[in-house]
Amino acid sequence: MSDWEVHAVKYADRNARTRADSFIFDDNHDAPHPMDYFMWVLRRDKQVILVDTGYDHAEAADRDRPIRMDPGVALAPLGLTPDDITTVIVTHLHYDHAGGLHLFPNATLHLQAAEMAYATGPCMCHDTLRMPFTAGHVCEAVKRLYSGKLIFHDGEAEVADGVTVHCIGGHSRGLQCVRIRTVAGWLVLASDAAHYYENFVARKPFPIVVDLQDMLDGFDTLHRLASAPTLIVPGHDPLVRRYFPSDIADHITRLDHGPKQAT
Repeated sequence: MSDWEVHAVKYADRNARTRADSFIFDDNHDAPHPMDYFMWVLRRDKQVILVDTGYDHAEAADRDRPIRMDPGVALAPLGLTPDDITTVIVTHLHYDHAGGLHLFPNATLHLQAAEMAYATGPCMCHDTLRMPFTAGHVCEAVKRLYSGKLIFHDGEAEVADGVTVHCIGGHSRGLQCVRIRTVAGWLVLASDAAHYYENFVARKPFPIVVDLQDMLDGFDTLHRLASAPTLIVPGHDPLVRRYFPSDIADHITRLDHGPKQAT
């Protein structure tokens, strides 16, 4: 089978952040540290897989975290509408990754069973752990389950030829990364297993964490799964858009040919 195209689609950013928001035990904690928000499109011939869905303007208003464009609009330069998407890999159910599930009504979701158990279980009695979730997004995943459009995975699984998911945990109990066969080799979309390159390069954990050991062990898993460290793509790092070539629109970056310079 042929290799996959991989496109990173930026739909939002948040620049009023510091390094204390990104790293535990950072010495330069008050320095600015911006964040980009992405979805990812995998494409091979007529096959299309969307990884995560972003969040919409309503969620942006509720959290006072504006988005630059609606996720459905952000896909338009790739010739896609929300109705075209029939497969979505949900890396985890935090608002910025599952906040647009309702925008893709025709999609079957691929989710770790551990993530659904976590997002609907007793851990959500704690405000701190519940903070990154929104009840409506979790309920949308439950609705998809009851309509026969949710496939659970337990650890490692193949979603399509050349596309596998791998449970990492750490940041969220059922967080999964996505491994894709590309012309450059095995590329790994870390999602929030590594928000930034610095998380897995310098082994600096991200502060939103349910299991620190799983997060740290996950850095090793990312290295094991990728053909090269330069093919590990963190979930929120603005450097991705610097390292990889631009695509068919300013907010889209092409990943499957590898970086244009060493990371």
